[in-house]
Amino acid sequence: MDYEVIIIGGSYAGLSAGLQLARARRTVLVIDAGQRRNRYAAHSHGFLTQDGKPPGQIAAEGRAQLMRYATVQWLDGQVVHAQPMPGGFQVRLQEGTPHTAQRIILAAGVEDELPPLPGLAQRWGKHVFHCPYCHGYELQQGRIGVLAVSAMSLHQALMLPDWGATTLFLNGAFEPDAEQQAHLRARGVQVEAGGVQRLDGETLDVVMQDGRVFALDGMFVATRVKPGPLAAQLGCVLEDGPLGAYVKTDPIKATTVPGVFACGDLGRAAGSVALAVGDGAMAGAAAHRTLMFGL
Repeated sequence: MDYEVIIIGGSYAGLSAGLQLARARRTVLVIDAGQRRNRYAAHSHGFLTQDGKPPGQIAAEGRAQLMRYATVQWLDGQVVHAQPMPGGFQVRLQEGTPHTAQRIILAAGVEDELPPLPGLAQRWGKHVFHCPYCHGYELQQGRIGVLAVSAMSLHQALMLPDWGATTLFLNGAFEPDAEQQAHLRARGVQVEAGGVQRLDGETLDVVMQDGRVFALDGMFVATRVKPGPLAAQLGCVLEDGPLGAYVKTDPIKATTVPGVFACGDLGRAAGSVALAVGDGAMAGAAAHRTLMFGL
C-alpha cells in the first residue's frame, strides 16, 4: 500500500482528520479538488476562536499546520473512482493516477443544488444563505426572507424570527395547513402566497410575479444537497435526509464498509465548520484505532 490512510477532501473535516493521524505518525495522503462548500461566503461564523474569519483563511491555516508533519502528503486533484482491493482500497484521479491505502476517509462534502430562480445563484453566500447560525446574526435583526422549496422550509421560517422580521415566500412550493399557519402567526412570520419572479437589486429585492417588490437584508433557502459518487462506488450505504442523501455512519464516523470513514457535510444531515472539524477529529482517531487493533 502507498499510504496507511487516504483522505479525500482537504477542507475542514479532512484537515481535522489528517491532524489526528499525523500526530500518530501515520502516513497520510490528502487529495483535494479545491471546491469548499462555503467558498462563496466572505466570513465564517460559529466556530470557536475562528468566528468572523474568511473561510479560505481558516482552511489555509489548517493546511499549513497539517503539512508541518513529515508523514503527510498533499495532492491537488479530483478523485473520480474508488474501490476496495485486497488489504485496502484504491483511488484513481481524474488524470488516471492510482493511489492505494489501508483506510479511506471520505471528507469531500456535498454539492448544493440551488433553486433555478433568476438572480439567486449570484447572491449565494452573499445575500442568500442556508444556515441561520452561520449568517443570521450579521443581518442585524433586519428584514429576512425564506424562499420555500418544500415543506421543510417551514422549519427555517419558524427559526428565523430570532434573527429578524421574517417573511415566508411560499412560491408554490407547499401550502401550510391550519396548524402550521397558527405556528407561523405565533412566531410573527408574514406569509406571501404568490410566486417569486426573480431576485434583483444591488443587494436583495424579491420581485413577485404580480409586480410587487420586497426589499430584504437577507434570504434563506433550504438547498438540496448531493453527495459525490465515491461512497456509492465503495459500497457505503447512503441515507435519505430531509434535504438529500448523506453517508450513513456510526458514532465514530465509520461507514457500513469496514475501513471507510465519512465526516463533515458528507456524513451528517447538517452543514457547519465546527461540526465538520469535530467529525473529522473523530474519523481520524477512529481510523487510527483500526490501524492499531484491526477492523
